[in-house]
Amino acid sequence: MMLPEAGSPSAGEDAQARLARHLAEAGYGTVTPPVLQPVEPFLELSGEDIRRRIFVTQDEGGTELCLRPEFTIPVCRLHRSRADGQSADYSYLGPVFRLAGDEPDEFLQAGIESIGRTDTPAADAEVIGLALEGLALFGRTDLTVRLGDMGLTVALLDGLSVPPAAKRRTLRALAAGRSLEGVTNAATPDDPHAGLLAAIQGQDPKGVRAFVEDVLSIAGISRVGGRSAGEIAERFLAKASAQAHGGAGLNTENRAIIERYQAIEGDPDSAAKALRALARDAGLHHPPFEAALSLFEERTGFMAARGLPVERFRFSGGFVRNLDYYTGFIFEVTAGVAGAPVLVGGGRYDGLLTHLGSPVPLPAVGCAFWLNRVVQAGGRPR
Repeated sequence: MMLPEAGSPSAGEDAQARLARHLAEAGYGTVTPPVLQPVEPFLELSGEDIRRRIFVTQDEGGTELCLRPEFTIPVCRLHRSRADGQSADYSYLGPVFRLAGDEPDEFLQAGIESIGRTDTPAADAEVIGLALEGLALFGRTDLTVRLGDMGLTVALLDGLSVPPAAKRRTLRALAAGRSLEGVTNAATPDDPHAGLLAAIQGQDPKGVRAFVEDVLSIAGISRVGGRSAGEIAERFLAKASAQAHGGAGLNTENRAIIERYQAIEGDPDSAAKALRALARDAGLHHPPFEAALSLFEERTGFMAARGLPVERFRFSGGFVRNLDYYTGFIFEVTAGVAGAPVLVGGGRYDGLLTHLGSPVPLPAVGCAFWLNRVVQAGGRPR
């Protein structure tokens, strides 16, 4: 029997069907979350700037809704309605809607979400293993796998005692690929809120929160940039505290350590050795960092046990993603050429279910296939 021509619609559709079947047979039950989703969770986790890239509408009551821009939040919301507080594994395949520049505004995504498993390193290894197996169904084996670890990055900053506001700005700079040169926890002279920050220094936090909530209420505003009035007040209090303490932030020594962390690249085993050397040289005796590094090494072991070519994977300390979303292991897979688009991306997001209202913390990890990119990348489906 002749195979369909690589990249043809029938070739792509056939491989998509086999991918969906493969994920379901791996124990990930197929679900189809509603296309219309409340816009608020997406704004809360990605900021108001995502509004420019999603399709927003309103229901009869004026509640803002959007066409789902991705599947992870919708699947987690579906899980809460079906199996709140329990463990379950899900797979999906369907359209998502997002303004994406030179790509279609509507495109297909497939993927998996594993919710509630406590065997973290094994679950992480399973997800990346299924990602690579799924790509192989499209004939994709000439791949580059990039690894990162938000848990390690955050534990490093905590171990260096980077103040909260400076920590957040550092993570945002890392995620955006910006220099750490200007990261500070202080109000700058041209800070438009400098006067307010000076006024609330030393004030009762409850009073400050009530003041911010009253001002927004008078203006008829319930949220700004996806943040509640209470969250906005907390940010003002943190900045005021930093200003009161001389603007303590990312000092020169800490910046040098973080930049050394950024520069660590290589296969997971080599990276682990470099990370331990960094901790030793920096005098970093921080149990959470040690725990995150041990988890990193254990995950590598589970990947190797699955037969994955870990020696070809590349960890990068500078690989950071949205800090409001991912909490641990992250990865992306591209075609093995420079500048190639991401075919599959994913990672661990242990705080998302709690953010969505889960009564108990639930660890979670997953990945998404950009099927239009996978098919366009070519290759002969198996």
